[in-house]
Amino acid sequence: MSHPHPRPATLSRWLWIVAWLVIAIVAVGGITRLTESGLSITEWKPVSGVLPPLSDAAWQAEFEKYKQIPEYREINLGMSLAAFKGIFFWEWLHRILGRLVGFALLVPLAYYAWRRAIPAGYGWRLAGLVALVGLQGAIGWWMVVSGLAGRTDVSHFRLATHLLTALFLLVALVWTARDFALMARDPAAPRARPTGTAVAVLAILFFQLLLGAWVAGLNAGYVASTWPSMNGRFVPDGIDWSHGAWFAFTNDPFLIHFLHRWWSWVAAAALLWLARTLARCGARIEPRLLLLVVLAQMSLGILTVVTGVSMEIAALHQVTGAILVAVTAASLHRLGRPAA
Repeated sequence: MSHPHPRPATLSRWLWIVAWLVIAIVAVGGITRLTESGLSITEWKPVSGVLPPLSDAAWQAEFEKYKQIPEYREINLGMSLAAFKGIFFWEWLHRILGRLVGFALLVPLAYYAWRRAIPAGYGWRLAGLVALVGLQGAIGWWMVVSGLAGRTDVSHFRLATHLLTALFLLVALVWTARDFALMARDPAAPRARPTGTAVAVLAILFFQLLLGAWVAGLNAGYVASTWPSMNGRFVPDGIDWSHGAWFAFTNDPFLIHFLHRWWSWVAAAALLWLARTLARCGARIEPRLLLLVVLAQMSLGILTVVTGVSMEIAALHQVTGAILVAVTAASLHRLGRPAA
């Protein structure tokens, strides 16, 4: 066993690689949702599920399992085996990337722990990140199960839980990576601490992400393809208030689409205020990145609407949202440093 020798710069680079893997899995998850591929694999096999079907008989067996669920019987009846292979691919890739994220965290963590390269106080945090990946896998299966019987789609509540857990993991990875980068530059530097501003900005942003997940889960992006109006009106026709305001707020696609497109301006204002605050503190990179990514995300959101949810643009909208979360986490870490 070697003597303790923390390697914060190496640990920071490692966690940034994992963070980019999380952004990649969010992107593939968005494509999986847009292509309606998420229910194509009806079983959870953490080990044997690594390999896709390798023979015609194996493909036919998987297809027969898919034929037993409501999505096939009510929406995709008559689908060809070739089309099934297309949707299977995206769900399989999504699950493979989930396993890759877990291994990319667990294996290096075990090595760095054996080499005693982890700074004091960070072992449990890193172990918690690994546990969070495992929890995310369980949440993913819990989400899939909701669409295997009694409905033709997954629960939008479970979809939102799945996405927001991934983005929370991304925040934790970026924050810890920046902790290590700061430690590498100055071992005596105090850690960054979450501020009240950080909590408020993240709450505003995560509410927007929650609405976005609900929009995806309810296919609410398709209810209007005009902007800034929704089918000629500011507040759209079609909102069903018959089950009460709370039900409409959590289940009505017209209302959720409306809230998502206009809360985005609140989120943008909070993030631009954060950028201005950081600029006044002397930061240069983070404010510019925030401005760039906010503008890109807003533009992609509008384009997603007016193109009738073009798959390419909608997928870019989702992956840019994940990048925005990473940039926001890095910016809030900068704000939380004592020097700021």
